[in-house]
Amino acid sequence: MSSPIPILVGLLLLAQAGAAAPLQAPAPADTLPGRRTVSRLDHRRVVVQYDSRYAILNRHFTTINGLKLGVEFKNRFRTGAAIYFLSSGVPTRQARPENAAPDALAELRFRYLAGYAEYVLLETPRWELSSNLQLGMGSAYVLYSTPEGPSFKTPRDFMGVVEPSVTAHVRIFRWAGVGAGAGWRQPVLVARPIQRELNGPVFYVRAKLFLGDLIKVVRGRQRLFTQEGLRQD
Repeated sequence: MSSPIPILVGLLLLAQAGAAAPLQAPAPADTLPGRRTVSRLDHRRVVVQYDSRYAILNRHFTTINGLKLGVEFKNRFRTGAAIYFLSSGVPTRQARPENAAPDALAELRFRYLAGYAEYVLLETPRWELSSNLQLGMGSAYVLYSTPEGPSFKTPRDFMGVVEPSVTAHVRIFRWAGVGAGAGWRQPVLVARPIQRELNGPVFYVRAKLFLGDLIKVVRGRQRLFTQEGLRQD
């Protein structure tokens, strides 16, 4: 009859091998690999945003108004189109044409359409950091106006726009937060004097309303002013 000692030793070795190699849980299917744990979107969603930005153009502080319409995909990539225009003209040093009044106020104006692409770089349930690139095309012209009312416009010049930026936001509540961003606007395919007067830094600070999350909170009859869902375990 064989000794039970070799059998007991074999069982002990097998138990130790099993303890040294525990089973690994599969990575969650709803998170993005290689990034902070955060749920992917369940489905694509439409993004509509009033985009008001500030810029220092030709040493003049001005506001650039815009409207963005796009799509956000499950992997947090956003793309779409936007339209931008100056809320007020930028004082210009462009040569005054002969048919403009000598005392007319000269202002450089522009408007353009743009396509944009945005990708979320870092994110948690509370905050987000993303990169943005806009490529646009439009026109620029100089408006000469007098206090009496008569005005004169120069012919419109075609203008392209390249604008990279970095944006971030922090959620105060699940449905509301504050955001900020900064970048650089560079006109291209237009005369150098216009490029020099319209290129420069752009930035913004704004309040943000996450309408989709607000609807979920209201429909679920949850408390509005809570930190639920924002704290990271």
